[in-house]
Amino acid sequence: MSGAARHILSRGNLRDLRVTEPGPEAAPAPVGEPQARWRELVDRLLPQAAPDHPDWPVVNDHCFARILLDNACNGPWRESVAAPAWANMPPDRLAVAIDLGNAVLAGRADLALLNRRSLLWRGKRRLPKAPETLETGSLRLRRWRRSDDDPFARLNADPAVMRHFPKLKSPTESLTEARALDRRFEADGFGPWAVEEPGGPFLGFVGAMRLMRSMPFSGGERPGSLIEIGWRLSPEAWGRGIATRAARLALADLFGRCGLPSVVAFTALANAPSRRVMERLGMVREADFDHPALTAGHPLQRHVLYRLAAADFSGDSA
Repeated sequence: MSGAARHILSRGNLRDLRVTEPGPEAAPAPVGEPQARWRELVDRLLPQAAPDHPDWPVVNDHCFARILLDNACNGPWRESVAAPAWANMPPDRLAVAIDLGNAVLAGRADLALLNRRSLLWRGKRRLPKAPETLETGSLRLRRWRRSDDDPFARLNADPAVMRHFPKLKSPTESLTEARALDRRFEADGFGPWAVEEPGGPFLGFVGAMRLMRSMPFSGGERPGSLIEIGWRLSPEAWGRGIATRAARLALADLFGRCGLPSVVAFTALANAPSRRVMERLGMVREADFDHPALTAGHPLQRHVLYRLAAADFSGDSA
């Protein structure tokens, strides 16, 4: 994050994600094209459209802004962004918020779903609590702990682990991501689980995330409608079947307790290890596509999509 008036993340203790108490609002930056589109969206377009949509749960500009910003930040936006959000939102997250707003206007995103996630994060509603752990005899999936922060930061700074990601993550970025991953359980009842062997160290994560940006494949045009399963594991977990076993455990919970009808997974075309895991899970390769978050010509831009229906899932598939 940039800007001296931003909420400051504690750099001396990466086991906590606290922000300073809100002080004076940050001085607005000059309005650029994305910021202008955001202001037009929430100040005019969405409120003007509201009378034609009696099913929408809100009608006011500040309510639309809250919903879109929370979903772009995977939690209450003021925890990581100083006001005014239109001036201080990181460009990638502002792009997601704008994409969501445009999808709502076009009827491609469910505003009630987005509002429910926002209210759950803010403690205004409650979901049945997700289990604390999922276990087999040799593997445990559990909710995140503050003690995971440091090993997760090391994992995200490992070039071998991150070779199929656009860049390494800083300690601050890792800390923000860890909190956002765990908060998905609060909004959806499922999320990416921390992975460990009983009595062993944190190995990374495996689990599901609701896709909150438009994607160029079937169903992806409706943000929030598809569930992606994914994983990121440390090298000590590689080559031992941990990703496959952990993903089967997570999928059994998604298709059982959560009642999801299907999930998708995707990765860079060159990521053969992850593609092998998807195939071992019984997922079917469906399409290749260019990832919209990556620029044209980026070596990781070309991705491959896999899909698995609940009816086709076998917990002991080869």
